[in-house]
Amino acid sequence: MNDLMVMAQIAGRRCALPAHDVQSVIELGTITPVPQTPDYIAGITAMRSQALTVVDCRRALGFTADDFATDQRAAVVAIAGYSYALIVDEIEDITTAIGEPGQVSGGFGPEWSRVATGMIETSSGPALLMDLALLIQGPGGDDGDISVAA
Repeated sequence: MNDLMVMAQIAGRRCALPAHDVQSVIELGTITPVPQTPDYIAGITAMRSQALTVVDCRRALGFTADDFATDQRAAVVAIAGYSYALIVDEIEDITTAIGEPGQVSGGFGPEWSRVATGMIETSSGPALLMDLALLIQGPGGDDGDISVAA
């Protein structure tokens, strides 16, 4: 495996987002809250006249939002025909994965084992390889449609 990965910090952990799933990295503008959405949905924002559902990755994992500082940027991904802006602690770089993902060793907790498909070695060090579709489902991990973007 020599795939490109977008490296990010989420809830204090180094994570790899498959670059083929990341459409862009944007500066977050105004986020408009949407009533009656789960608390991990921060609201909606716009990117070039396109509405994006904004997902707070820390809350989607089950952590509180106050635990970690956030970057002013977000990774934009498209999952099942909907576009999302993923709020992370920090977006680091784009790098290459080295080898195949290995098993996630114990100690990361149930939050991580639900969304991490393995530990991947990259040219900038090891990281948890994230399943973005599972991440945007939130801490309940149900299959419900959480998109609020039109």
